Amino acid sequence: MGVKGLQYFLDRCCPDACVTVNLREFAKQHQSGSTSTTDSSTSPTLIVDGMACLRHWYSCKDWVCGGQWNEYMDALKAWVEAFTSAGITLVFFFDGVVEEKKRQEWVKRRRRVNGDVHKVFCHIKEYGNQPGGELFCLPSGLATFTPFALRSLGQEVFCSVKEADYEIASYARQHNSMGILGQDSDFLIYDSAPYFSVAKLRINSLTTIMYDRQRLCRYIGLSVNQLPLLACLLGNDVVSEEQMQHIRSNAIITHRKKHPAPNTSAPQGQVVLAVSQLVSSLWDTKEDKSALVPQCLNLSTPQRELLTRGVHSYLLPGNKGLDVDDMSALPSAFGKHVSPEILKACRAKHAAAEGFMVYSVVCEGVTECSNTLEDEEDAELLPQALVYKPCRQRIYGLLLLLGQDGSTLELPTIREWFVFPGNHLKEPVMVHPSPVSLPCDRPSLDLLWFGTGPEVSALRLTAFLSIFDCLDFSSLYGVIEDSILAALCLVTYIVLQVQTLSMEDVDAYLSQAVCLRLKSPQDLQQIEISCLSSRAVQLGSLYVRGLSHLLGANCASGSPLPSAALMPWHSFDGCLFHSKYLLAHRGAEKTELLEHDLPCLSLFDLLREKLSETCRKRGRVLQSSPSPPQNIKTTSGGGYRDRSTGRGDESWRRRGETTGSHQRGHGQRKRRDERRDQWDYENRDRLWGRGGNQHFNSYNPNSHVEEHQNWSRSANQFRGRSYNHRGRYHLAPRWSQPPAPGT
Repeated sequence: MGVKGLQYFLDRCCPDACVTVNLREFAKQHQSGSTSTTDSSTSPTLIVDGMACLRHWYSCKDWVCGGQWNEYMDALKAWVEAFTSAGITLVFFFDGVVEEKKRQEWVKRRRRVNGDVHKVFCHIKEYGNQPGGELFCLPSGLATFTPFALRSLGQEVFCSVKEADYEIASYARQHNSMGILGQDSDFLIYDSAPYFSVAKLRINSLTTIMYDRQRLCRYIGLSVNQLPLLACLLGNDVVSEEQMQHIRSNAIITHRKKHPAPNTSAPQGQVVLAVSQLVSSLWDTKEDKSALVPQCLNLSTPQRELLTRGVHSYLLPGNKGLDVDDMSALPSAFGKHVSPEILKACRAKHAAAEGFMVYSVVCEGVTECSNTLEDEEDAELLPQALVYKPCRQRIYGLLLLLGQDGSTLELPTIREWFVFPGNHLKEPVMVHPSPVSLPCDRPSLDLLWFGTGPEVSALRLTAFLSIFDCLDFSSLYGVIEDSILAALCLVTYIVLQVQTLSMEDVDAYLSQAVCLRLKSPQDLQQIEISCLSSRAVQLGSLYVRGLSHLLGANCASGSPLPSAALMPWHSFDGCLFHSKYLLAHRGAEKTELLEHDLPCLSLFDLLREKLSETCRKRGRVLQSSPSPPQNIKTTSGGGYRDRSTGRGDESWRRRGETTGSHQRGHGQRKRRDERRDQWDYENRDRLWGRGGNQHFNSYNPNSHVEEHQNWSRSANQFRGRSYNHRGRYHLAPRWSQPPAPGT
């Protein structure tokens, strides 16, 4: 949020503080004028607020279908290369925690986004296309997976263990960085490096606006060390705008008396000037100038304590005569349940953006999830928070109960802040962990994380698969590529949890995962969809949220799979999934779903067979249930939007179902083929539902039997271009032994 009204004031009322700079030239000047004791040969460093950049990085035209992850990776790579080619080193920071003092502001934002999500689904159901940029929502999981994407590009990435803005400003000050790139006026309040606007950034020329802290201070008549009090009186994440309303009202009255104006309104620019005048006057008296909040300010005791806490949140290490929080202290919500080595490992992995979920659970005792594209009016599909709750409970159990004697320790409780329809976020949902049974004599989490040897490796895989109730798939480990194994686990888990999922949905999920390996980013950008399905939109987001749970389970299990295998760009593309969903529910032949690629067809058959076998063992019978097309309004220019337009452009045009390998014929032949395909598909799946899956192939059944018998000999054809050699993933855990104290 930043400081209420300050960004507006800078842009509209204080042009002298808005300086256009070329970052390439600024970096050279910073390096030549640096007095740092560090090696002068090192390149200048720019600290990047990753959360503020997400909307600018995700420039893909399509966003409602679950994310165009391969296209996003290409955009990230180009963005990074623009800076590195200019000799600028980037260091990225992402929010790693939501501090409790900012929880209510977090809740307020989530409720606001809920309204936008509702409008998105209303638009899709009414018009069948993606709404314009005014309703743009980031794809689910973007903040989770982007740190891993940047690390794969060789960048240095950190996740915060407290307020991210504070850590960014502190790091930039301590390392004499050339500046901070973000979009948060809080960076002006911290006494740190120069603050550059990412919203004003022109990536081709590397020009942007620098908000000059000293020029701002001269304009409003304050010193830098008075800015924190100004920020808190205006309103920020710690001190809400409402809590200091009476102070601002009095300040405006005083300001108008000194500066009478013809209008009686209080535009935001006037508010900033009035409060600045008040802050300046507080130190004109004999007041102790070292006090954070002057005593002469008319405040109640709770208000003074709140204001002091807000001002204190801006003080960085190195501020003279001021004590700041010790960030080296290890928080531990469940110190009785885990060892000190586990705590250290949790923090280290989290800070280095190498882990997910485990730090917040073990060290903070809380976990949260932001908004997801979910239709609150769809009663058939469960919200993702409820779908993955059993999975999370097993993750909690693995982290907190493994090797513990349940009779001697109190059962821990995790506070969950998950956004989903019906949850008003008035308080967290209290969730107990579920125990995970492993085939070993009470193995400990330390053994799982730090142990070595083939037995421990097997135990890690067993723990991971147990979380998703997919132990039957252990035989596929090393046979198919890891990303496909992960996708199979995830789809199977979703099917077991969501009883309304049909065979068509499963076919869409699996065919998409299998065919993705055939596609280049350019191929994926050419997929066009005539009419969006609101149900497919929600299923796409459900899948991506599941990938984050796969990542959390993998971290908790000691990383039996490489994190790269769990990234969405290896197993999911929103438009590709949507096109497969429409084909499957229209009754397309399996060969068409798999794009007439025989290796993909054989792999798809194996995955489908394994999934159905696991479901039958658990009493889950998959049925064919094609979803009818949505009834939408016909508008001129309707249909999915032209890819040549901008993200917010409303230039829509009619298109066929899909293009490229998915494109269908036209006229009577098309309708005749569709009726025949629908009949074949429905009858084939009736056999499947009765256990007749061995006869469902549209081609010679004997060919599949022969292929399946020769599976082990041809396994390499399914490894994919990303996972050609299993040996490269036989990596030791990050800590082969407990880290030394203080690391």
